[in-house]
Amino acid sequence: MSPTDPRYPSSRNREQRVRDYDMIVCGASGFVGSLVAKHLSDAAPEGTRIALAGRSQSKLVAVRSTLGVTAADWPILVAEADDSVALDALAAKAHVVLTTVGPYAKYGKALAHACATAGTDYVDLTGEVLFARESADENHELARSTGARIVHSCGFDSIPSDIGVYALYEKVSADGAGELTDTTYVLTSMRGGMSGGTIDSFRTQIDDMAGDEKARSVVLSPYSLSPDRSIEPDLGRQNDAPIVKGASIHPSLKGYKAPFIMAPYNSRVVRRSNSLLGYAYGKTFKYSEVMSVGSSPLSPIVAGGIAAGLRAVFAGLAFKPTRFVLDKLLPKPGQGPSERSQRKGHFTVDIYTTTTTGEHYVSRFKMKGDPGYKATAVMLGESALALALNRDELPGIGGGVLTPATGIGDALITRLRAAGVEVSARKV
Repeated sequence: MSPTDPRYPSSRNREQRVRDYDMIVCGASGFVGSLVAKHLSDAAPEGTRIALAGRSQSKLVAVRSTLGVTAADWPILVAEADDSVALDALAAKAHVVLTTVGPYAKYGKALAHACATAGTDYVDLTGEVLFARESADENHELARSTGARIVHSCGFDSIPSDIGVYALYEKVSADGAGELTDTTYVLTSMRGGMSGGTIDSFRTQIDDMAGDEKARSVVLSPYSLSPDRSIEPDLGRQNDAPIVKGASIHPSLKGYKAPFIMAPYNSRVVRRSNSLLGYAYGKTFKYSEVMSVGSSPLSPIVAGGIAAGLRAVFAGLAFKPTRFVLDKLLPKPGQGPSERSQRKGHFTVDIYTTTTTGEHYVSRFKMKGDPGYKATAVMLGESALALALNRDELPGIGGGVLTPATGIGDALITRLRAAGVEVSARKV
C-alpha cells in the first residue's frame, strides 16, 4: 500500500494516548544532549511536560541545574541504553522521545523499537546507514500499525538536505513547473565542524562493514534506505559526492565544487523521502551533494585534494595503525567547542534543481550556530516540539520509519523559521 493511499494508517488520536510527558530527552547529560535540553528550556512553550533521561542521575541533575527556573521541576529518569525493559517503560511514558545517545548501531536499536511498539514518536541524530536500514526493516510496519513516527537524522544530518529538497519541491509544485530532475546540494559556506559523536558513528559503521560483504553492499547502494529498491527507477550511476564544475549545476556558480563528507548518507535519506511520497519529486529525480571551495583557478586542485583527503580519512579509520593516530586527532564523543565558538558558527546550504519543464530553482537553508552542535541542537529540539505540539500540521502519511520531510514536513519548517532559520525557495 502506498503512503499516499487514503487507506494508509494515520497516527492514533493524541488525546486517546494518556502519557506522563510530552517529551523525554535521552542522553541529556552528554554534550549535545545538554545543548538540546538548553534549547528546549528556552524555546518550549510554558506547560510543555519535559523529562530528562540518561544513565546517571547525578549528571542529569547537574545539567538540569544549568537550565534555569523553566526546567527546575523537569523529572529525572534513569535508564541504561541496553535495558530493554526500562526503555519499554520509558517509551510508554511520553508522546515523543528524543535521543542523542549514539553510535545508534550500538545504543539506539532497543529505544527505537520500544517507541515503535508503544506508538511513541521518536527523533534522533543518526548518520549511520546500517542502523537506519535495520530500523526501517524492523520497525516500519510496526510503527505504521501503532501510529508512531520514527524519524531518524534530525540534525545537520540530514535536515538541511531533506527539508531543503522538500521546500524546493513545494515551490516547484506550487508554480506548476513540473518535477525535479538533476538536483544538487551545495554547502555554500560553513563555520564549525562535525561533532565527536558523528566521528564515532563513522568508526562504528566502518567496524560493522569490516569482513561483512552484505553490510558493505548496503552502505554503498544509493538506494540503501529506500522502502523497496525493486521499484526505484533505473537512473544509472548515482554519484552522491562528485567533483563538479559549478556551472554544470547552475550558470551562476563559479569554480569547482568538492565532495561533501555526509553526502553518502544524506542522499539516501532524500531518496527515501521521494519514495515514501510516491515519487512526488519525480521519477527522474537525481540528487548529489558538494561543497564550495571558492572560485579561483585553483578550485579544481582544492576540490581534488579534499576528495583525496576524505578517502584517506576513511581508509585511515579502517586501518588499525593509522586509526590510532586519527583517534588522537579527531574530536571524541562528549567533547565540543566553547559556547563562544558555537555562537560564531554558521552554515548556508543552497540546493539547485532543473525541472522537467526546463526551469531552474534553488532553495536555501541558512542557520546560525556551529552545525554539529548548537545548530543541530536547535534542529533536533524543534523536530521533537513539532511532533509533540503541532500534530494538526504534520504530513498525513501516518506512522512508520520516516524522514524529516515525510514525518514532520511543513510543521518543522514553520518552527525552524520561527527560530530564525532561513528556509526558502525561488526560481532562478
